[in-house]
Amino acid sequence: MISFSLDTKSGVPIYRQIQDQVRYGIASGRLRPGEQLPTVRALAVDLAVNPNTVIKAYTELERQGILTTEQGSGTFVAPLPTVELAPEDHEAKLRALCAEFLGQVAKYGFGPKDVMQTIRKIIGERQT
Repeated sequence: MISFSLDTKSGVPIYRQIQDQVRYGIASGRLRPGEQLPTVRALAVDLAVNPNTVIKAYTELERQGILTTEQGSGTFVAPLPTVELAPEDHEAKLRALCAEFLGQVAKYGFGPKDVMQTIRKIIGERQT
């Protein structure tokens, strides 16, 4: 389970901060497929936000296939989809994903050195 926190001075909408933290939790291995997330009400109380904000974050993540909601049971991390690529497409796809990622992190002022340090750190955490 991850611990959610908000930065009200960041300029990033609260629902996006929640989404980003869920995505990071999955990417870092802190959230695993099938793991249950806090209920909308519990997370809203914990973060002192309107429940509709949490609903918006969860709903968009569900539309993207990142979360699943089971009526009466809760919200869960969706199983990771497996995408089959032809061997000749592997490098092209990885390059495209990396380019997209670098473009996104650059919007927040992070450079390649920051990215590499953090990736190494995350890989180390996953191996322990």
